[in-house]
Amino acid sequence: VRIGIYMSDNSTIDSQGQLLTNDGVPLKESLRKSLRRSKIRSFLLLLPPLLFLLIMFVTPIGSLLSRSIDDININRVFPQTFVQYELWEDKSTIPSEEMFAAVINDIRITHKLKNSEGKNIGKNLLGQSGTRMTYEFSGWRSLLLKTVKEAIKVDKRSKEEIKPYKWEAPYKEKMIKRDKRWGKVEFWQSLGAMKDPYTMGYYLNAVDLRYDANKNIIEKKEHLKIYKTIWMRTLQVSLMVTIFCLLLAYPVSYLLATLPMRTSNLLMICVLMPFWTSLLVRIVAWMIMLQQNGVVNDTLITILPCFEGMVNLPFFGETNIDLCFSDEDRIPMMYNFTGTIIVMTQVLLPFMILPIYSVMRGIPPSYMKAAQNLGATPTRAFIRVYMPQSVPGIGAGCILVFIVAIGYYITPELVGGKDGLMIGNFVAREMQTTLNWGLAAAMGALLLAAVLILYWAYDRLIGIDNLKMG
Repeated sequence: VRIGIYMSDNSTIDSQGQLLTNDGVPLKESLRKSLRRSKIRSFLLLLPPLLFLLIMFVTPIGSLLSRSIDDININRVFPQTFVQYELWEDKSTIPSEEMFAAVINDIRITHKLKNSEGKNIGKNLLGQSGTRMTYEFSGWRSLLLKTVKEAIKVDKRSKEEIKPYKWEAPYKEKMIKRDKRWGKVEFWQSLGAMKDPYTMGYYLNAVDLRYDANKNIIEKKEHLKIYKTIWMRTLQVSLMVTIFCLLLAYPVSYLLATLPMRTSNLLMICVLMPFWTSLLVRIVAWMIMLQQNGVVNDTLITILPCFEGMVNLPFFGETNIDLCFSDEDRIPMMYNFTGTIIVMTQVLLPFMILPIYSVMRGIPPSYMKAAQNLGATPTRAFIRVYMPQSVPGIGAGCILVFIVAIGYYITPELVGGKDGLMIGNFVAREMQTTLNWGLAAAMGALLLAAVLILYWAYDRLIGIDNLKMG
């Protein structure tokens, strides 16, 4: 009874028994409007960074990745040619006159194309198509451009209003006479990989596979296989750098976590100092240290003992031993696999130390003391009690270092030489030098897929909920 009287004194109830606010609005409706306004306010706060992310990251990446399957342009330039290709039965012999005529017709139609402003775009399309065809078989671009020059020539002496072309059907013998490469069946067979508007050819090329004339997947020739080796080297370098960073970072993190706070903070400055120095400056410093006449080799010559002479060894008798480290014995550590490992390990070491340290800092020291009081040795207490609690930090550091290392570019480019280059260097080469954006996009997509698979595997084995960055 008291509860009912209290509610009737402090609340307004309508005829349907609904609670009303002081404004006479049902309480449920008022709460619903308030919640809606809160959601709209939150959405408006998130809208600017969301738009920034979509415009600056998602859209460019999506556009680039779409190039990895896009073959629409060449199908627009040579529609008749690809129709005749489908009708070509015996692909081990040179095609018939109809396909040669289709090529000439497609060239002439494309060459006349203009955009909405009246500017000719056909020449550019033919050049792009030649570049795309060269990706499948070397020599296509020069062959196509040479043929375009002959195919578009008109008879200026003709009195007709529309000047006729100098080249008239049949075209087969004329094209082969103009360039013998038209008589090589390998050029025609390479068109099979480009006959569809969308292709997986770039992805196959990224793993040393290709399409044959019938669009069956086959391996490349042995001297053209390079990418499988690069992928394996990339995984090997990333794994080795991650392991070396873990071996170096774990004792350092433990030391920082167990020292007094004042001393730990001073040492932490040394860990963070590389972030205040340009990456390029650090790499150049390593180049000076690791070269043949650098600091490392000079130090080894200075400090290593030198012994040369005859020694009486069991089972071998008198043996001449030369243990001197001379100028001829200098270790090559630049422009090779070794230099890449050393420099990348030093550059990525802080990314391993920070997550492990942050987790270790939260482990109470009393746990180790309790284990030792119960009879465990310090080593056993560390392995059974302390180390399992640091696993989240180890996992976070390993996945962070591995993901950063797998896509590294500048360090292998400067110190790797031909033996230390990774997949990131080849992506840059395809983007900047060969301009094969489709292949670069395919390798980038495979790299992204590898990172996502690693993330999924970590979630299944350890659990992403246990991932701690501090």
